Amino acid sequence: MRVGVVLGGALAGLALALAALSVVWTPHEVTQMAIADKLQPPSGAHWFGTDHFGRDILSMVMLGARTSMAVALVAVAIGMGLGVPLGLLAAARRGGWVDEIVMRGNDLIFAFPSLVIAILITVVAGPSALNAIVAIGIFNIPVFARVTRGAALPIWVLDYIRAARVAGKGAALISLHHVLPNIASLLIVQATIQFSLGILAEAGLSYVGLGAQPPTPSWGRMLAEAQTMIALAPHVAIIPGLCIVLTVLGLNLLGDGLRDALDPRLRVLR
Repeated sequence: MRVGVVLGGALAGLALALAALSVVWTPHEVTQMAIADKLQPPSGAHWFGTDHFGRDILSMVMLGARTSMAVALVAVAIGMGLGVPLGLLAAARRGGWVDEIVMRGNDLIFAFPSLVIAILITVVAGPSALNAIVAIGIFNIPVFARVTRGAALPIWVLDYIRAARVAGKGAALISLHHVLPNIASLLIVQATIQFSLGILAEAGLSYVGLGAQPPTPSWGRMLAEAQTMIALAPHVAIIPGLCIVLTVLGLNLLGDGLRDALDPRLRVLR
């Protein structure tokens, strides 16, 4: 598993490095079209080749990494920021009407995948990266709420929680001071997993035209634009596809490694 963690960290780190580097530098300007150089194979001038407009694919991949990372990161932050408090509240009021409302609300959101939510939002506000963030973030809320509630419930019956109650602490302070620190490692692992799923979701939404809009590059839209040219220039589709696969694989390996490292029960088994 250590090999998996190292490999996952390297793949995820490479994607993050490309996204960060694109803020200050790219090999070529992605909005600059050179029709005479369209569909060129990888070469010294264009390491990943060019697309059907003659744009440098490496530059587009770097900016696409920034788009995917930003969308997934903000969506995970929305999910954690709203889902974790709801999960803590439901666990603190377990069996009551608050718990029931939170859980049934989660079930309602789970009934609509992020793609369906994005379509509904797009009908009202139009397609954009912001709407993709909102759609993926909304879908992340019940995920974090359920994970938080499930992890917090066993802690509420422990002796030190009873001692905190006897000392006069309310449910909010107990959740903040005692419950949350004990489930933080699980939430970190879940955040890593949702981050990888957010990248997949962003790629899927962009593929069908509901994510980032031109001229902002996106891995998913690069795949959509390349699907009719696979036979003529396969590198145009293979490269963004590999970026998605390797980044998601790296984050999943990293998440598995963090789970093994942070879960004391797994440490005991080892």
